[in-house]
Amino acid sequence: MSEVDGWGPGRRLLAAGAAHRFHVLGRTKVEIAKELGMSRFAVARLLDAAVEQGLVRIEVTAGDDLDHRASEQLAATYGLRRALVAPAIPAAPAAPAPPTAPRAETAPTARQQVAALTAKLLTEVVSADDVLGLAWSRTINEAVDALTMLPPCTVVQLCGAYSLPWRSDTSAETVARVGALCGGPAFPIYAPLVLPDDQTARTLRAQPGVVDAVGRFADLTVAVVSVGAWSPEHSTVYDVLAEDERAALGERGVVGEVVALPFDEEGRVLDVDLARRVLAIDEAALRAVDEVIVLVAHPERARAADAVLRSGLASTLVTDAATAAVLQEKAQVGQVVERRARS
Repeated sequence: MSEVDGWGPGRRLLAAGAAHRFHVLGRTKVEIAKELGMSRFAVARLLDAAVEQGLVRIEVTAGDDLDHRASEQLAATYGLRRALVAPAIPAAPAAPAPPTAPRAETAPTARQQVAALTAKLLTEVVSADDVLGLAWSRTINEAVDALTMLPPCTVVQLCGAYSLPWRSDTSAETVARVGALCGGPAFPIYAPLVLPDDQTARTLRAQPGVVDAVGRFADLTVAVVSVGAWSPEHSTVYDVLAEDERAALGERGVVGEVVALPFDEEGRVLDVDLARRVLAIDEAALRAVDEVIVLVAHPERARAADAVLRSGLASTLVTDAATAAVLQEKAQVGQVVERRARS
């Protein structure tokens, strides 16, 4: 039996009343002493005992959509300006609810959690003076859908459109939606991301609309990108390539891509043919951006994300609980490269 179990109801009530006045109402120990007819020192001892014996439980939270401890740990591990980790998604019930039971709300997916956090972060950090760059990914697209307001900033597309037969949304449409929402100038790129050869890429980079967008890369202050892993369903770039090219790049050490730039286990962008025939911001320009927000919403992408984070490319990470746990296990403290060190 603990000490508090031995306290009578009168003492427990007295301690709870003092604790409520102190922790909830914000009254001083002197004020509480006057109210309860006790000395200030007796109140102090009573408050300490109430905490020690479990009558007072202190809870710190950053909100229901954010795991502040996991966020702080991940940011410290990778030397980030900030990491935002969405809380774990509750497990599905073991058995179906009876037919008469009210229908439970569907838990959000990890991607929806990351998208919602990203939208809130952009609303918080983007100002009218910023030049916001957006890459394309399903998570970024959902983040844009979740935006309800944004200052009238300049919005720039960071890469060409992903062209898959089952996708109707493109990066150009995403940029246009943000421009319409905030009322600022928008610079979309109406051209494919992955091109058949480097000559075609050079030709398209010289087109007026593309030149306008690319010309804003040097002015970017905030960039939002997503990490793709080198595997099916986890990188749209991987999915649009022929099988022999996927395999060849995998043999060269590619573990993932960011805005179609293929990188290896150490986060180094590789000098391969693919890197020369994509229409996207280059590594040096991306590293020059002050705020690079990297989104990762699946544990299968943790290996690729770890490489990107250790390379120093990101300043902010937004991810889900499951991915954060894998990243924390993978992280190798002391091997994080200072931002922009590789350009």
